[in-house]
Amino acid sequence: MSVLVNKDSKIIVQGFTGSEGTFHAGQMIDYGTNVVGGVTPGKGGQEHLGKPVFNTVVEAVEKAEADTSIIFVPPAFAADAIMESAEAGIKVIICITEGIPVADMTKVKAYIDAKEDCTLVGPNCPGVITPEEAKVGIMPGFIFKKGRVGIVSKSGTLTYEAADQVVKQGYGITTAIGIGGDPIIGTTTKEAVELLMNDEETDAIVMIGEIGGQLEAEAARWIKADGNRKPVVGFIAGQTAPAGRTMGHAGAIVGGADDTAQAKMKILAENGIHVVESPAKIGEMVAKVLA
Repeated sequence: MSVLVNKDSKIIVQGFTGSEGTFHAGQMIDYGTNVVGGVTPGKGGQEHLGKPVFNTVVEAVEKAEADTSIIFVPPAFAADAIMESAEAGIKVIICITEGIPVADMTKVKAYIDAKEDCTLVGPNCPGVITPEEAKVGIMPGFIFKKGRVGIVSKSGTLTYEAADQVVKQGYGITTAIGIGGDPIIGTTTKEAVELLMNDEETDAIVMIGEIGGQLEAEAARWIKADGNRKPVVGFIAGQTAPAGRTMGHAGAIVGGADDTAQAKMKILAENGIHVVESPAKIGEMVAKVLA
């Protein structure tokens, strides 16, 4: 089993014919992902990468039965692209775009939250991958091998690092979810962890966070309240970050005492999560908790 995406997902690419959309859609198709077409307004009826181009998401849903969308649309238009997908009935929306204005995302968040049965991952995320089934994002697919460890991460690079370590320890990945590092995102750390906690084929979870916000603390408290059903390995990036300065991601800024890496690591440990102080130790800890 897997969460969010699998071999049966019918995926469209919004911003299909642009340079980013073209490159990454090509990589997804080469991986074996079931890409059924793409959307570029004004180019409907054409073919691109051997797949049909549609003018609207509604058209893609009607003609290709699309249920999943990945968005490579410039920041000024990305909020509209997300809401267009949700309105058309797309179930899983994965937004790669970085730099969407916070005011736009505030509207998007409210719109998505009011929709039943619609999940937004991102923006500013690497996407979601279920190894050997579907790569819906920009991650290097060759690193990920099928297995029984789920990954939830704010960081794209650390997602790949964690997956590589888990695989080298002789384990593999059920689904890896890059939730994105912006201040306002769709799927939270807790929601992504909950999906994997409820997946019967996931035996352990790697949870990677960073300074800023309360997402990791909320997830940790939920994990404990849920009874620590599966072992969770946690890492928080930004242990040397100075207060008040944004580090890498727009959401990675220490605004209070509980936002620091040290405070978050303490909360994680207090809630039964196996915390590592270096990303280099993630694989070893996964092997230890699964031994």
